[in-house]
Amino acid sequence: MWPWGHLAVAYLLYAGYARRRLDSPPLAVPALAVALGSQFPDLIDKPLAWSIGVLPGGRTLTHSLLVAAVLLPPVVRLAARLQRRGVGVAFAVGYLSHLAADVPPAVLTGEFAGARFLLWPLLEAPPEDPVGGLLDAVLHYYEMGIYETVQFVLLAAAIFVWYRDGTPGLEYPRRLLAGASERWRAERPR
Repeated sequence: MWPWGHLAVAYLLYAGYARRRLDSPPLAVPALAVALGSQFPDLIDKPLAWSIGVLPGGRTLTHSLLVAAVLLPPVVRLAARLQRRGVGVAFAVGYLSHLAADVPPAVLTGEFAGARFLLWPLLEAPPEDPVGGLLDAVLHYYEMGIYETVQFVLLAAAIFVWYRDGTPGLEYPRRLLAGASERWRAERPR
């Protein structure tokens, strides 16, 4: 799945969770945490596999449920200790939704081989086409098809929901830009 597909799935799931369990739309910091969690497995595995070559594939280490089982409880506990439990939960929702969204649709028909990455290193990672780095992956590895089209539809739905929720998380870049603009105006010669 493309990064925007992971982000869309994660935000839609977390927004549903927030409205149902917290009776409010997502807040800014949890929205940012769900976004980070939705990308985290790829931010670790893809560079380590495709650019550095220390992992056997782009869906291994942090795509494994075994690593998730070790990583996520301390993240949620640390967030709770910092009185930000919602941030930890949001990260976990993003992370776990990433893993679920990477399971190929063929699993629905009983073909489980493509989901072996979930139990790496106990099971061998599914074979991948060779990738010559991140840029090569972006330019040549993926192609447009029905699966990618569905991701754009999910992205449109997520943007709609995010906008309806008040664009949580956007206030931070707005503040940064406003502060930079004010500093620039104050420092420029008259």
